[in-house]
Amino acid sequence: MLTSSFILLPGVGPVTERRWWREGLRDWSHFLDQSSIPGLSAARKTWYDDELQTAQLLAAKGDFGHFATRLPRREHWRLYGMCRSRTGYLDIETTGGPPHDGAVTVVGLHCHGKTVNLVHGEDLTPERLQAELDQCDLLVTFFGSVFDIPYLCATFPELRMPPLHFDLCFAARRLALRGGLKSIEHEMGIDRDGTISGLDGWDAVRLWFDWCRGDIHARETLLAYNRADTEHLMHLADRFYEDLMARFGPSSTHSTVSHPAYTR
Repeated sequence: MLTSSFILLPGVGPVTERRWWREGLRDWSHFLDQSSIPGLSAARKTWYDDELQTAQLLAAKGDFGHFATRLPRREHWRLYGMCRSRTGYLDIETTGGPPHDGAVTVVGLHCHGKTVNLVHGEDLTPERLQAELDQCDLLVTFFGSVFDIPYLCATFPELRMPPLHFDLCFAARRLALRGGLKSIEHEMGIDRDGTISGLDGWDAVRLWFDWCRGDIHARETLLAYNRADTEHLMHLADRFYEDLMARFGPSSTHSTVSHPAYTR
């Protein structure tokens, strides 16, 4: 989907992008193959060619940070297909209060096929968390742009986040899915183990304090709950990416005929 994205070009918005898709300009290569584009001056065509050639080189090298500021944040999902091997799926648990009055208790991060649970008072340190985040170009969260990321940055002010962020909460709204993570999982047929089925964020707070009082079973349940939250983000992201492409990508324009002016 990234290579079909023209809204990264200066002065090109969603309306122009979709018009180009309808008229047969499906990707960067097709754009570059044309000697002229109706409605574009020769100078602007040359400018856009240079921009897209640079984008092609950066994408081929896996340098995706360039696109973080060129695409609106709500469109970062477009990089998911190319970034999937460098994607981290992140979810945090807290003591329930705001950052100045609470604490991060567990950070779950699934990346490269494995999940780590970093725990307050054990291995949750700024250095360890940064080392894990540095393995990612793109983060997937659910409501993380409002909660998880700001909370982590307030707790660890020196933390450097990956440049790209795919927030599934707002992607769900674009796909007309309502409710929180658990209800959307249920709607999409993603089940949880019986030991953690029905638990929510407030249960995670309770489990933390039970654990602090010596309940070892609470520790196991809390980590299992956080692990499920984290790993299920991967399954949702895969589904959402396909659905977003179908609804908002070139195929949604239902055009297979190229504009006559786009042939040499």
